[in-house]
Amino acid sequence: MTTAANDLYVQPTWFIDSDAPEIAALAAEVVGRTTDEIERALRLFYAVRDGIRYSAYNLGLTREAMRASAVLAKGESWCVPKSVLLAALCRAAKIPCRLGYANVRNHLATAKLLKFLGTDVFYYHGYNELFLRGRWVKATVAFNRALCDKARLAPLDFDGEHDSLYHPYDLTGQRYMEYLHDYGPMADMPYDAIIAKFYEAYPRVYPRATDEVTISGDFAAEIEREANAG
Repeated sequence: MTTAANDLYVQPTWFIDSDAPEIAALAAEVVGRTTDEIERALRLFYAVRDGIRYSAYNLGLTREAMRASAVLAKGESWCVPKSVLLAALCRAAKIPCRLGYANVRNHLATAKLLKFLGTDVFYYHGYNELFLRGRWVKATVAFNRALCDKARLAPLDFDGEHDSLYHPYDLTGQRYMEYLHDYGPMADMPYDAIIAKFYEAYPRVYPRATDEVTISGDFAAEIEREANAG
């Protein structure tokens, strides 16, 4: 059940377009007839985690590309838009959901991606916070199970009771992800702040003349090849 304090987090926004017909229809299909809020949340989490493939290549940075309904239509995206889609589906199902962002150091990105960005720091990594049984719980839907298998990572599961954030180590004990700075929870995606930071942090990659970043190749295949080589 929502409370007055959480009403903001069940409302649609332009990016979190939970009132879009396709979003509402998918949310209803996924949750089905179950009334248990944790079960509803888990079904939505896994629908986005595994139903929308993760790729750090071919990133659309326009406002339209990062809208929840556009992410659903494409079927492939990266952490920020995937978290927007989960927020939209949760809100459509009347589960309060807000967005969280952090700067992280990623030790297992592809060599091509790290060279392309010029750093192993990823700014505004996106995750979610869901209000379940009276408290906020963190969830991360970025990497789908198939990609985790290729990268030799345990997929991030979510039980609705414990925070689910990136593991600090992979299955071989190598460091995987460090959280460097957390921006805190937000009711909507801070699009202008994200793009401004990307332009500042990745000047070779995100020239102001374009809103799309293209790296050729198959991200999942390269993750698998490098994991096997390592």
